[in-house]
Amino acid sequence: MDTKSEVVKLLARASNLKESEVSEILEVPPNPELGDYALPCFRLAAKLKKDPKIIAKEISNKINSNKLVKEAKAVGPYLNIFLNEVMLAQQIMEGRPKQKKKNKTIVIEFISPNTNKPLHLGHLRNAALGDSVSRIFEALGYKIVRACLNSDRGVHICKSMLAYERWGDNKTPASEKIKSDHFVGDYYVLFAKRAAENPKLEEEAQEMLQKWEAGDKKTRALWKKMDGWAKAGFSETYKTLGIKFGKFYNESENYDIGKDIVLQNYEKGIFVKDEKGNIIADLSKYNLPNKVVLRADGTAVYVTQDLYLAERKWSEFRPAKSIYVVASEQNLHFQQLFAILDILNSKIGDVYHLSYGMVYLPEGRMKSREGTVVDADDLIENVKDAAKLEIEARHDHEFSDKKMDGLAMKIALGAIKYYLLKFDAKSSITFDPKKSISLEGDTGPYLQYALVRAKKIIEKAGKAGKADYKLLKTKEEVALVKKITNFSAAVEKSAQQYSPHILAIYCRELSDLFNSFYEACPVIAAESEGLRNMRLKLVQAFAQVLRNALFLLGIDEVDVM
Repeated sequence: MDTKSEVVKLLARASNLKESEVSEILEVPPNPELGDYALPCFRLAAKLKKDPKIIAKEISNKINSNKLVKEAKAVGPYLNIFLNEVMLAQQIMEGRPKQKKKNKTIVIEFISPNTNKPLHLGHLRNAALGDSVSRIFEALGYKIVRACLNSDRGVHICKSMLAYERWGDNKTPASEKIKSDHFVGDYYVLFAKRAAENPKLEEEAQEMLQKWEAGDKKTRALWKKMDGWAKAGFSETYKTLGIKFGKFYNESENYDIGKDIVLQNYEKGIFVKDEKGNIIADLSKYNLPNKVVLRADGTAVYVTQDLYLAERKWSEFRPAKSIYVVASEQNLHFQQLFAILDILNSKIGDVYHLSYGMVYLPEGRMKSREGTVVDADDLIENVKDAAKLEIEARHDHEFSDKKMDGLAMKIALGAIKYYLLKFDAKSSITFDPKKSISLEGDTGPYLQYALVRAKKIIEKAGKAGKADYKLLKTKEEVALVKKITNFSAAVEKSAQQYSPHILAIYCRELSDLFNSFYEACPVIAAESEGLRNMRLKLVQAFAQVLRNALFLLGIDEVDVM
């Protein structure tokens, strides 16, 4: 039950206003004693041509008889609305309607790695955001296509290839017993070190790119081998993260058609050449810098393939929206891309760049070219090891190695994902592995532990009988009920703002309220059978909502902590 939507509908009928007009001004008071919702009627005075005090009084008289409302109190120009917690409790504990399908498709492109090095911490934030946004929109009834664009061509790819060609000695990931994408990444780092000593290597990498685009067999064979190693390694990491893509795109498959688009529009005079011979898009009317869409030497840039990929997504899926999850470093790129697509009148549907801030460590920023990057796989393993220590400290009995490994991985991934999602995506953050794994405070394991507590109560109590909802009286019970009813609104708001952090905050606040309830309100030892059953159903409702919310954040539940 979305209580805000129900209150909006009720107020709209009572005031003869549109629901959108009511929703725009309806507030949640900072103090619960002032009500669950408040309507500032002075903002309706001009439209309704009445004194705001009279408006508040008239609406209160009309809605006080509604079963959803415990009391609607006119206080000067405000209408303070107190909801009927007994009715709310019965609604949330006796079942929920399923979300209707919207028959609309959204393509969400995320992670989109370069195939010259393994995924790093920044990719983990991208993955957490992309997967969570996908799950949230799916929960609202949309058909989601999870897409991944492999940036598998370009001079950066040629750098790792050139290093392997010069110094690889036909080694393989298997011969060196190293994960295949890490193996490729080592040669990217090696190139940077050698290029610092011999700057001519940069020119040679550019020459290799020209050979690659010309279809040189030897260059293409080397590329195919190393590209396969990189992508095989990525697949292992995606599996660990629990991410399944519905569509993979490769820049190598799109850039040539992108070049055709550029050349065709150059012939039409839509694109022009600059003094260096580069083909550019003039974006002055958008107050943006001009954008190179094809280099003077004929090689493509990122935007070259982006022009075609946008059209390709449209032709394949006809999406209502295409979302690009890419770091804020590329804000200008996407402003320019969307402007160029507008110039070309491309059929692409609605597009949105979900920009996110950088991820730092307590030691500072990661730099992959210097070999100081924190690889995603290594970080996951380190947090997993920390989780194992926490588990061993809390449990005298031993788990099998398999169970310990699985439990520690779920806790580690929950810790990492929640930490990366609990902040507004636009903000840059410092990821602290030690803080992320704590069972206390604003962490993923804290949420997992709250759910474990609830599940233990449910297991011990057995089946719930007939509940007496009129016994719902304590402040802890009422607060938990009202928070549970806000779940749908939190999901909707997270989707509207493309911000899983709203849902993450909801999870923490919900768990805080449950823990207060846990301490203050006995369930199995309740004073009466009706009270026991009511509280047990409240625990069940909490467990289901938190389970659903954690799923939308990509976090697995566990049975023990």
